[in-house]
Formats: sequence, structure tokens, C-alpha cells
Amino acid sequence: MPMPTDLPKRILIGRALRSDKLGETLLPKRIALPVFASDALSSVAYAPEEILLTLSLAGASAIHFSWQIGVVVAIVMLAVVASYRQNVHAYPSGGGDYEVATVNHGPKSGLVVASALLVDYILTVAVSTTSGVANVVSAVPSLRGHELGLSVTLVIVLMGMNLRGVRESGSAFAIPTYAFMVGVMGMVGYGLVRHLVFGADMPAESAGFHLEATPGNESLAGFALVFLLLKAFSSGCAALTGVEAISNGVPAFRKPKSKNAATTLLMMAGFAVVMFMGIIYLAHLTGTQMAENPAEQLVGAPADYHQKTALAQISEAVFSNFTPGFYFIAAVTGLILVLAANTAFNGFPVLGSILAQDRYLPRQLHTRGDRLAFSNGIILLALAAILFIVAFDADPTRLIQLYIVGVFVSFNMSQSGMIRHWTRLLRTETDPAKRAHMQRSRAINAFGLVMTSAVLIVVLATKISHAWIAIATMVALFVLMKAIRRHYDRVSRELVAAEEPDDVVLPTRVHAIVLVSKLHKPALRALAYARLARAHTLEAVSVNVDPADTEALRREWDERGIEVPLKVLDSPFREITGPVLDYVKNLRRSSPRDVVSVYIPEYVVGHWYEHLLHNQSALRLKGRLLFKPGVMVTSVPWQLESSERRKPQKAWSAPGAVRRGEPRRPQAVKSNVSGTSAGSSGSSTPGTSDGPADTGKDTTK
Repeated sequence: MPMPTDLPKRILIGRALRSDKLGETLLPKRIALPVFASDALSSVAYAPEEILLTLSLAGASAIHFSWQIGVVVAIVMLAVVASYRQNVHAYPSGGGDYEVATVNHGPKSGLVVASALLVDYILTVAVSTTSGVANVVSAVPSLRGHELGLSVTLVIVLMGMNLRGVRESGSAFAIPTYAFMVGVMGMVGYGLVRHLVFGADMPAESAGFHLEATPGNESLAGFALVFLLLKAFSSGCAALTGVEAISNGVPAFRKPKSKNAATTLLMMAGFAVVMFMGIIYLAHLTGTQMAENPAEQLVGAPADYHQKTALAQISEAVFSNFTPGFYFIAAVTGLILVLAANTAFNGFPVLGSILAQDRYLPRQLHTRGDRLAFSNGIILLALAAILFIVAFDADPTRLIQLYIVGVFVSFNMSQSGMIRHWTRLLRTETDPAKRAHMQRSRAINAFGLVMTSAVLIVVLATKISHAWIAIATMVALFVLMKAIRRHYDRVSRELVAAEEPDDVVLPTRVHAIVLVSKLHKPALRALAYARLARAHTLEAVSVNVDPADTEALRREWDERGIEVPLKVLDSPFREITGPVLDYVKNLRRSSPRDVVSVYIPEYVVGHWYEHLLHNQSALRLKGRLLFKPGVMVTSVPWQLESSERRKPQKAWSAPGAVRRGEPRRPQAVKSNVSGTSAGSSGSSTPGTSDGPADTGKDTTK
């Protein structure tokens, strides 16, 4: 019988998939490109803008350095992609940078990389959604002021789409990603044709303004200018974010996995470099200017001027004679920036699953959901991203400042790990062809290490005033994961079967206790069930909360002639749990080798609101007994009619019904052995009757 929550769940995320259907969710290259590379491809929409914004601090005189900085960023991107092509062949299991660092540098280095990647994935979602909203607001000014609500809503939508599974989300995101690539490259080609062939003038809306330097930066030269250029370079390196995602997603590719992943990396690099350099060239061609403080730096701008994004200004200028082109670019840019978060929604859960398997994160993150996706990791990522979006008021410029540190920390650890990987293999390899291949791969990784190390140094030197938040978050995650690992290790040590005799010898006796308050059906069932267990000693225990009720229980006990001895515990303060715990503790103290088995009768209600009408002393008592060594707790439920989820069938058609003339069998005893509660069923006070004789008090004794 389906639960009431099953229908909306199936509508939102689809029907559950069998575990043996996991192979059907693997991705071909045409789908893997938008799934794993959308982050890197979409970053070309805001990376050029970050370069222009940083250079604007020195005024119009520094803008012409944008294309030189773009070339250096493109070189770094190609070097990193070439390095990661070696990674996916050497470590195809999906651990990516974390696995490379752990294997070659040790667990602590692996945790550093894992912390950096987790923060990077969270910021990827935050930056992508807020940047997408910012681009949409540039095209639709009426949405201004609603950026925070729109960003949070988009994160929730993305979470829901990814809960449906990797293949479904990839198919949904493929069209917008390819539309963005076609749109941007079409804009670059259209702009070049208009300028080179027809000699058209395409001024951006900010081209007619005069860009002034911020106070104190009017005449930058020497070291100050170099520092500014380095800062602009570090901002432009945001274009490299997401490159590592493919190395973490190799298991999601179709076979041959490593080859397909390496090919996808190459495709991504080619498209990203062409679009990145094309946007920078068009920005220079159209005279696009960006300012940190438009009201003060853009002289000649109207008083109510709202600065559009760089890509919006460029597309508006290029498509000045074709307005639909401008709106198409605005639409696909907003979509790709939002959907770029899908890269993180695929990378974060996989990495979280690996870390959970290594006991650095809660084990729940290693479990696949109904759609064979790591649902818990997807939900955790969405919540963390929303926290950052709210904390920074959905401002993409402020979020981007935190973004790049984690990326290049993982880049550096990965490349240095790959160098050690190849060096280790070269010590034992004798085949000349294989040695030549390994030496070539090591050289590529070494070049990548030099480039990424330089970028990391620049980033730390120029962005430390903002980057400390990301660094502090990484440190907190590192400490948290170490603590989780210590907990799991401690639990494993305690649970492992030891060789000492005290740990392996069975208990000498079992002392059974049945908690009763009244002789109603639940109590009688618990007594019968406890007798079937054939413990060495069995007794019933009641707590004297109300002397009149206790005396009535004694009389009925004697009248029924119950052979089980009844023991009454005094409770001067009318408290139930304490006397029972003290009694169990004394039994354990007098016979440490004995096991105390406590049977708790309880009845089960069928509706959530009925729980409000009953106390939860059974749950509290079981929760306390859970921490007592040598104590076993057994719940003996009695299901009330309201707990039946469907009407009982007629006796002659019910499964297992007796035939005419045969004696009816007694009702089977249903039990639930638990250390905490009676499973998912609702429960009331152990042994308490809420029928006509109920006094309204907590009568568990």
C-alpha cells in the first residue's frame, strides 16, 4: 500500500530505479559535455567582465591590457586541461584531485584537496545562479530588487532536477548549453563580419562615457601597475573554474570511460578558449567599459544609469541591427549561468560519497536515492549554496572573490601528486615506449604545476582580504572531517571482535523484566512473549506512581493467578524512568555477567494527530536504556484498529484464513526488537491504556 507521500515524490523525482539499472544512467560525450563542462563554459560569461572591472580601478588607460591578460589566462587553461587529461587516464575511479592527492601525498593532503573542492562546488552553485540572475536582470530591469529570491528559487529548482538523476538532468541541460555556445560563437562571428567586411561601427552603451580611475589610482606605475595587472589576471582565472569536474565524473561516462572523459576535456577547452578570447576582443572593439563604482567613475553617464553586464553590453552593440539576437544572448547566458551549477550538483555528491566511504563524512552521503543519484549530497549542496547566497545578498561580484582559491589549491595538489605518480612508475618501468609516454605526461603535469602555482600565489596575494572566508571554511571542513573519521575509527575499534576471553564468552544468564502498569491486552501479550523467550529469570516490574492503582494491580495479579512474580518500585516523586533505570543498574552491578532484557508493552496508533493524545514515556525510557551496557530492549506492540492502513478482508478470503470447521489459530505475536523505538509506528506510554479506564495520568509503572 503506497504511503501518502509517495505520489508527490514520484511526480517530483520520478519512479524509483532498480540498482541493476545504474548502467542505463551513463552518459555519452554529447550529454557529458553540458553536464560536466557547463561550469567552465559558462565562466567565460563573467571572467572577461571581472578583468575589466579590476582594470577599471586605474581608469581608461589600463583597459587596453585586457587582451594580453586574456591570452595568459587562455594559456593557463590549456595547460590545466592538458594536465587533467593525464589525470583521467591514471585515476579513472572518480576520486579526481582527492584521490590523486591521497594516493601520492597522503590522507592529510587528500583532505586538504577535498575541503577545497567541497567549498568550490558550493561556491559554484552560488556564483552561477547569482550571475545568471544578474544577466537576466540586465535584460529585464523590472526584476531588479528580486535577485535574492530568484537565486534561491533557482537553486531549489536545480536540486529537484538533479534528484531525478544524472541522465535526466543532463538531457534537460544539454539544449541551453549548446544554445549558449552557438549564441556566443555566432555573436563573435557576426561581430567580426560586421566590422571587417562591412566596416560597421558598433559602440557599446558605455563607450561614450569617460572612465576615471578610483581615488588614489590616477597614475599607477611600476609595482602598483604590476599588482593591478596581476589582480586582473587572478580575476580572469575564474574562467578555469569547473575544469576539474570532468576528472571527478569519469565513472558517469560510457565506456571507454577515460578516453571519453579526455575527449570531453579537449572539447571543453577548445570551445571555452574561443569564446573567452572572442568576448574580450569584442569588448575592446565595442569600447565596453565596466566600473567598480559607475556613479563616480563613469563620467557622462545619466544620473539613473544602471550598469549592465559586459556580455549584455557587447551583445547589444553587436546586434544593434538585430534586436532578437540581443535577447537570445541574454536568455541563453542567464540559462547557462544558472545551469552551470549542475556541474557542482554532479561533482559534489560523488565526492561526498567517496569521502563517506572513506569515513570522512556521514555514511548517509554514500547512499544512492530512488533515482540512483546521491540524493543526500544533492540536498546538502543546495542548502549550503543557499546559505552563501543569503549571506552575500546574491551579489555575484562578492561571491566570485571567494571562488577561485579552492580551485587552484586543488589544481596544485593534483598536479604535484601526478608528478610523484609518474616518477614512482618510472622507477620500475623498463619498456622504452611506456617510459617515453610517462616522461611526456610528467612534463605536462610539471608545466601545469608551474602555471597553477603562479596563479595561486597571485590569488592569495591580491585577494586575501576576501579569500580568507573561503580559506576559513576549508579549515573548518578539514577539522570536521578529521573529527568524523576519529568517531568512525573509535566505533570500529569497539565493535571489532577481540581475542580477549571477556569479549567473546557468552553471558552467563539472561534476566528478563516486563514493565507493566495495568493488566490490559498489551501487558498480557508482553508477558506471554517474554515467557516464550525462556530467560533464566523472569519478573514483572511496576512503578508505584499512584498507590490506589498499584494496589488494584496487585489484587488483579493475584486473582488471575499469574505465575510471573510482580515487583513494585517506589517512586516518591512520581517519576517512572529513574526508578526503572536504578533497578536495572543494580541488577547489572550485582551480576555483571548477566544480560538484562527489558520488555516494554506499547500500543500503536495509526494517525499522527493521535500521538499528541499520548505521552511518550516508552520512547524516553528506551532512549535512556540504550546507553546502558548489557541491557537489551524489546518493544512488544499492540496495534489498535486505527493503525490498520486498509480494511480487514472477510475471514473466508483472507490469506491464511481457517477453513470451515477448523479451530481458529490464536493471533500471532508481533514484536519489534529495538534499541531506540518501535520503528516507524506511533507508540504510546508502555503498558498504558487510554480506553475508558484511563485516568489521564502517566501511568507507566
